[in-house]
Amino acid sequence: MLTHNKKSRFPLFKFRNFLALLCLATLAFSCKKATGPDSGPTSSLTSFSLLKSANTQIPVDATATINGSNVSIFLPPGTNMSGLIATFTVAGNASVTVNGVTQQSGVTKNDFSTPITYTVATPNGGTQSYTVTLITNITAIDQNVTAFMKQYNIPGLSIAITKDDKLVYVKAYGQSDVENNQAATTQNLYRVSALSKQITSAAIMKLMDQGKIHMDDKVFGPGAILGTTYGTQPYGQWITDITVGELLHHTAGGWAYNNNDPLGTNPTMSIQQLISWALDNQPLVNQPGTHFNYSHFGYSILGRVIEKVTGMPYTQAVQSIVLQPSGISDMQIAGNTLAQRVTNEVKYYAPGNPGEPYSFNINREDATNGWLASATDLARFLVHVDGLSSQTILSQNAIMVMTTGSIANAKYGCGWELNGPNIFHHGNLPGTGTTQAITTQSGNFNYVILTNSSSPDPNFSNNMDNIFWSSLNSISAWPSYDLF
Repeated sequence: MLTHNKKSRFPLFKFRNFLALLCLATLAFSCKKATGPDSGPTSSLTSFSLLKSANTQIPVDATATINGSNVSIFLPPGTNMSGLIATFTVAGNASVTVNGVTQQSGVTKNDFSTPITYTVATPNGGTQSYTVTLITNITAIDQNVTAFMKQYNIPGLSIAITKDDKLVYVKAYGQSDVENNQAATTQNLYRVSALSKQITSAAIMKLMDQGKIHMDDKVFGPGAILGTTYGTQPYGQWITDITVGELLHHTAGGWAYNNNDPLGTNPTMSIQQLISWALDNQPLVNQPGTHFNYSHFGYSILGRVIEKVTGMPYTQAVQSIVLQPSGISDMQIAGNTLAQRVTNEVKYYAPGNPGEPYSFNINREDATNGWLASATDLARFLVHVDGLSSQTILSQNAIMVMTTGSIANAKYGCGWELNGPNIFHHGNLPGTGTTQAITTQSGNFNYVILTNSSSPDPNFSNNMDNIFWSSLNSISAWPSYDLF
């Protein structure tokens, strides 16, 4: 047994050495093969973009998301998808073809109106195919917009959406002028109705940041901001108690938005004349600060406060302290008549009463209902007051004040409706339906929707909001570019 064991150990030792040498040789060969000039890593697409520098028809650089063999890339709605030049990188010495045609990064043109298969091949024969899909329209939003417009017979609509303060989607639908067959565009201006209040509020907040105004400043009476300029002395009950903060919160005590709203009377009066008339003829019904009564007229008074504090006309003051710092130059106050329609402004429609949108003095409602804007410019305004980035023009204290309710109504701040992580507002006048919101509920989104018609349906504004909210959960990816 002992002799037998000694004889069997020698061949086993030699066999183990042989296996070790074989492994080393195989490893060396493998390393040489992986790094040799004729091979390189496996075939893979490592980046894919559509760049403005290579494509004159696109307004923004777009970078694709590569998920396995699927490549998705966004460009804005309306982009001409033919003749686009892709910029891409691949691993190692791989070559790229489309339908057998060799592709050169930054040079070769393709039609992206349907998905394209890019085949990446290495010299040693390895291949990988990638399906590149160019997305210009977000289907869920388009479907909801189409359904909403059909439900309410809306001729034209514009939507703008920001994510993380980047403008990621802006699109126009329908017609800006039905009679002249003018298609709506993203440059169209709309009457924004009550969204004007958030602009007026932001101007007050900016003046507060500058130390020029305070929430508890009195508005009327000796020593107050507007002094005794308006109305007849002595003032009626509680008039001299009204503060800036109460006007912002709709708790000034009167002038509610109903049949007694002063703005619905005396159409030939200027706003200055109308304020004097209202102080003399429409007494307050509640002590200021105790009741919430939504008041267009109260924000008209705030417009005069801004004029007094700044020494400038309301429009000029807002443009100077809010709009220009936000990069906005096209917003202006609306005219009353169709003849006063400005360049790029839509035409307004009221089913059953075609003349109604042009039958009232909207120009006089400058600070409360009067602004014209595109959806893009209102989205630009939102990202400069949402406090989510360095772009904000307001201090964090001002934003906190602006988004804090009153004792009379905790759900309404300074020109904003409040709902947990959402601050928003609707607008609804003859020929005009609007909404805008800042939300952190499901990510940092802002949205603006503007239409050139409206509806008496009490669900109209909520259904307009649902264009965004009903789409959100079904959208798995958003563009990463910024259209601002």
